[in-house]
Amino acid sequence: MLAKGENPNAALQSERADGEEVRHLYVHIPFCPKVCPYCSFYKETSDRNKTQAFLDAVLRELDGQQTMLPPLRPKTIFFGGGTPSALSTPQLEYLLGGLRERLDLGALEEWTLEMNPATVSLEKARALRALGVNRISMGVQSWEPQLLAVLGRVHSAEQARRSYEILREAGFENVNLDLIFGVPTQTPEMWRRSLETTVAMRPEHISAYNLTYEEDTEFFRRFVSGELRQDEDADAALFEMTADTLAAAGYEPYEISNFARPGRECAHNLAYWQGADYLGLGPSAFSTVGECRWANVRDTAAYNARIHAGETAVDFREDVPPTMRRAESIAFGLRTNRGVAARELAAWPEKVAEFGELGLLRVMAGERVILTRKGRLLADTVAAAFI
Repeated sequence: MLAKGENPNAALQSERADGEEVRHLYVHIPFCPKVCPYCSFYKETSDRNKTQAFLDAVLRELDGQQTMLPPLRPKTIFFGGGTPSALSTPQLEYLLGGLRERLDLGALEEWTLEMNPATVSLEKARALRALGVNRISMGVQSWEPQLLAVLGRVHSAEQARRSYEILREAGFENVNLDLIFGVPTQTPEMWRRSLETTVAMRPEHISAYNLTYEEDTEFFRRFVSGELRQDEDADAALFEMTADTLAAAGYEPYEISNFARPGRECAHNLAYWQGADYLGLGPSAFSTVGECRWANVRDTAAYNARIHAGETAVDFREDVPPTMRRAESIAFGLRTNRGVAARELAAWPEKVAEFGELGLLRVMAGERVILTRKGRLLADTVAAAFI
């Protein structure tokens, strides 16, 4: 925790002139039409009384950060949440327009915004495209009405289909669709249908996540009470089905949960996984620059109040020495299809050999180490051995 008024970036300020550019920006929009029972990201139901103060706070936070950090010249921008598309069209125009006024976007290649199918309109989609957003990530989660109800989603399958059509009509040529497997009451046939339906729509990218029971969620409380259960063997079978179905349709598994057509990988997420510096704005947002990492307070009202009072919104900070960043790069790198350079694991020859004999790791041409498909099912366990 930081003392009131403490500057979390003081160590960076003196190095600003000589620092490398920060090339990746994340903006956290905490508002949702409804809080889903499985989601552990910081979020809250939409509140008109907080929204304008929040929009102004994000822009003021950006102004403050740019006086202290190395120059921000984003290559990627990602608006996550929460539900960024829960903002109205004028609100999005105000926020995105404010960013455009403050930032040099000459190097920008990818600008992603997450959307809920219930909050998509042609007017909003066209406005986003005109403002420079060129990639949409839409949380469909399932095409089964029964499972949408279990997940507490506010959209229907038909609404998700129409929202996808609207995005195409608005000119978006890079769309990701999110799906979840391992949902209570979900059968293998339900999952197969969701995969086949999604593939038939031909999005450029598909994210397929195994449901996990995270603390501070309704699902976690029901899991702890025994009402909900997780079947690891069943989940593994669904993972295998996912890999087979999407590979056959031309989607490459470039990360454990992410599949893309060639050249359509999410550049922003790849930057995270490859250990790049990034700045996060908004409540709960993390930032990592150089050997410093910090996170903003997980409370929108407190975030707004602090920023408007000229105080820092940061309430967590830690040093990230090279040894820690190296360990993180190994853990995240192993999740990707590129794996990690063999030299990075040279200190653990016995572990590499052991996991190789177990069929969890493969050394490619003596230069890179990657997880096998079997290893991807145990990615966290394998990575832990090298940290």
